[in-house]
Amino acid sequence: MSSSSIQVTQEVFGEIRTSDGIQPVTKFTLTNPLGVKVQLITYGASVSNVFVPNRKGELHDVVLGFDDMAGYLKPENPYFGSTVGRVANRIAKGHFNLNGIEYQLVRNNGDNHLHGGNVGFDKVVWQAYAHRDGKITFTHSSPHMEEGYPGHMFTQVTYTLTDFNELIIDYKALTDRPTPVNLTNHSYFNLAGHNAGSQQLLNHRIQLCANQYTPVDSGQIPTGQLASVDGTVFDLRSETLLGEVIEKIPGGGYDHNFVINDSKNKFDNRLPLVAKIWHSESGRIMELFSNQPGCQIYTSNGFPADGSLVGKDGTVYSTHGGLAIEAQNFPDAINQPHFPESVLQPGEVYHRTIIYKFSTQ
Repeated sequence: MSSSSIQVTQEVFGEIRTSDGIQPVTKFTLTNPLGVKVQLITYGASVSNVFVPNRKGELHDVVLGFDDMAGYLKPENPYFGSTVGRVANRIAKGHFNLNGIEYQLVRNNGDNHLHGGNVGFDKVVWQAYAHRDGKITFTHSSPHMEEGYPGHMFTQVTYTLTDFNELIIDYKALTDRPTPVNLTNHSYFNLAGHNAGSQQLLNHRIQLCANQYTPVDSGQIPTGQLASVDGTVFDLRSETLLGEVIEKIPGGGYDHNFVINDSKNKFDNRLPLVAKIWHSESGRIMELFSNQPGCQIYTSNGFPADGSLVGKDGTVYSTHGGLAIEAQNFPDAINQPHFPESVLQPGEVYHRTIIYKFSTQ
């Protein structure tokens, strides 16, 4: 037991080969007194498992992922549970101008740059430190011009599991040169269980605290407009059954950024409420709180239909099998002057927080 009420254990999860040799990958398990369990791996500073109870008290894993490193190293891994950066989401044509200097990043998503490039933060082994109070801190030092980004940037991600069934993710970053930064977690949730499939995901209800969203072009790059959700399939301000709206969306599902309302929630005055998700059959509820200005909702529209994406317990993950709900800055913010600031300056501290809170009804 740690000095807090959270029990922490660790084990070898696997290894990867890099230019520096073989690097071991460690899995940490955090367990609170209620039996809620969160498992983290040093590869990508990723969330690999989240076991939470249903209304009967039965624990099930509610995030998609893999059983071993072989799965996480597959090219078809859709960023399961990972910390994505240096810039999450898309940058148009992988290009931006910063202080009069033109930068060209790799184009790894059609014509655009996605989630930090070919070897983003999701594809490196982070250093880890287990605190005596049960927190786990991951660190990564990203050198100047890694994946084309300026500045040597130091990043720290701290995970905390509380006695109140909250998973808190705290991000901090420093840089020695101006550089764009946008960090988030890329977990895919299915509150019926990671192996429950698309039918159960479509039985989820969602409520999102967003009066606006950012329309996109054919390459999923924002047009620059902040559009009202009124009268559209993007109006999720009241409880909405996913199965009733998802097929009405061009592309067969959500892959859109929403502009989060800046309001405090009466149940948690630390951070604004971003979203709430219900699964009626299991009784599970997940609330998302964050100080990020936006939230990307992705309903795994691009998962292969041929059964080739095989995850934990031999589960085939297919279209609409999981919901990624990513609190972050707006896509392509570095190229959109009226979007929230995305550049971290030397001497500043980038600090963002995400809380996933689980309960039942």
